[in-house]
Amino acid sequence: MWATIFTLASSLALAFAQTQITINAGSTLQQMDGFGVSQAFGRATEFKNLAATPQKQGLDYLFSTTTGAGLTIIRNRIGSGGSGDSIEPNSPGSPSATPNYVWDRNDAGQLWFTQQAISYGVKTIYADAWSAPGFMKTNGNQGNGGYLCGVTGQTCSSGDWRQAYANFLVQYVKFYRQENINITHLGFLNEPDFTTSYSSMLSSGAQAASFIPTLYNTLQSNNLGSVGITCCDSTGWPNQKTATAAIIAAGAEKYLKVITSHMYSGDPNSIIPTSLKTWETEGADLNSAWTTTWYSNGGPAEGLTWASKIATGILSANLSAYLYWEGVEVNQQQASSYLVLSNGSTATPSGRLWAFAMWSRFVRPGAFRLSTSGTVSGVSIGAFKNTDGSLAAVLTNTGSSAQNIRLAFSGFTPSASTAYLTDNTHTVATTPSTLSGGAVTISIPAHSVVTVRLTS
Repeated sequence: MWATIFTLASSLALAFAQTQITINAGSTLQQMDGFGVSQAFGRATEFKNLAATPQKQGLDYLFSTTTGAGLTIIRNRIGSGGSGDSIEPNSPGSPSATPNYVWDRNDAGQLWFTQQAISYGVKTIYADAWSAPGFMKTNGNQGNGGYLCGVTGQTCSSGDWRQAYANFLVQYVKFYRQENINITHLGFLNEPDFTTSYSSMLSSGAQAASFIPTLYNTLQSNNLGSVGITCCDSTGWPNQKTATAAIIAAGAEKYLKVITSHMYSGDPNSIIPTSLKTWETEGADLNSAWTTTWYSNGGPAEGLTWASKIATGILSANLSAYLYWEGVEVNQQQASSYLVLSNGSTATPSGRLWAFAMWSRFVRPGAFRLSTSGTVSGVSIGAFKNTDGSLAAVLTNTGSSAQNIRLAFSGFTPSASTAYLTDNTHTVATTPSTLSGGAVTISIPAHSVVTVRLTS
């Protein structure tokens, strides 16, 4: 009898300890575009040159929805250097002269990488230029900053190269079209608030606005109006806010499809005032050595750290996409700026990859974020409705205590639920959940992410 009473008391205690979160399926927020990586600066070639086994493992880790992260966006670099890097390696002599474009059907391995991603179902291909070719810039160099000749406040003795740069970017899109690949998004800047010795070009928001209409009109005149222009891939969220405000003030927002930013000088943690979608298009820990750790002490390369960053970006900044820097690298054990390491014979995923998996496998392109009510200490809560009618709830517990949660619903009646757990001892592994009376109860372990998939 006492055992029965104790069991009943324990059950009641658990019930009372549960915190209810209500997901409102009729109240939608931003639409999701996905999650992704790049293989820029020759990393695609290294990936392509791997032996068949580690190459397939790496691709599966990045793109498989059953054994990997299920990523849905790739970001390619539009080269601006000389022969072998740029499609226009040499100056035609003047902005109005006929350019000599060159297509090597390789693009530093990125053509192969794009083809592989597409074979896994990836549809969002973002092509971004770090710089214009040097002969189009005020410093005559594709690196070391400098400005595009002709933008606001920047003139060159050689003339105004804005139209020539737009033609250059559009030709890159055309070359991919020749390979039956549709680039969906096109960027013309990368970290325009930062000067580096490699490909880099400076620009303020107002200067970007003085080029954006030219690029828009060039896409339109080439029957490429479906390609969305992005801007500006600033080093961090605060600087992108400033650039976006200037673009809006100049009346150029209407030509864009997405506002893009990195996270190095400031994470996305608040909404940028714009009518457009916002993406975080490059983030990484650039200082730590390779690690597969999910959680130890909240270090910058740990998986839970990145799970939390993704959650903050989507829930606090209303991001529609979140991209890490590189996907797969070979024999780069000194760095964690990528998600999967290959030593040449096998591929090893990081905790950071599984952080992306807990989102990307279950929150698919076209999903809408849903409103929620209720809070749980230490737990970030995101809910989404996919295009197939399924719901996904992503629960990120950065706290040191497990939390018991009851998910209730408005405008949706679940008939089945499956929960998945990632922590120090589980990797996207099924975990118990109970569906009863139209609600789901689940325990969220400390330092973990639990994603619940629901169907009606």
